[in-house]
Amino acid sequence: MTIEYVTVASLKALPDYRLHLVFSNGDEGIRDFSDILEDAGPMISPLRDEAVFRKAFLTYGVPTWPNGLQLDPTNLRLELAERGLLSHPVAAE
Repeated sequence: MTIEYVTVASLKALPDYRLHLVFSNGDEGIRDFSDILEDAGPMISPLRDEAVFRKAFLTYGVPTWPNGLQLDPTNLRLELAERGLLSHPVAAE
C-alpha cells in the first residue's frame, strides 16, 4: 500500500468541535474531534473550550492550535478515507 503524503491547504472550524479540511491533493472532509477531546492529556484538555478549539490555524500545512498541538495531515486524511468521509470535488469547467 502506498501512502500519499499531503498537507492541509485550508481549514475551517465548525461548531461542535469539527474542522472542515481541504487537503493539498484536493480531497476534503469534515473531522469530528470530539473523540480526542475525551483524552485528559495536557495538550488536549485546553481544546475542550470550544473558543480555544476554534482558534485552529495552519502552520506549513499542519493543523495547529495556540498551545502548540499539531496533528499530522496525512494521518487525518487516512482516517477520513477509512471512515468514508472524504470527497474530491471536481472543479466546474
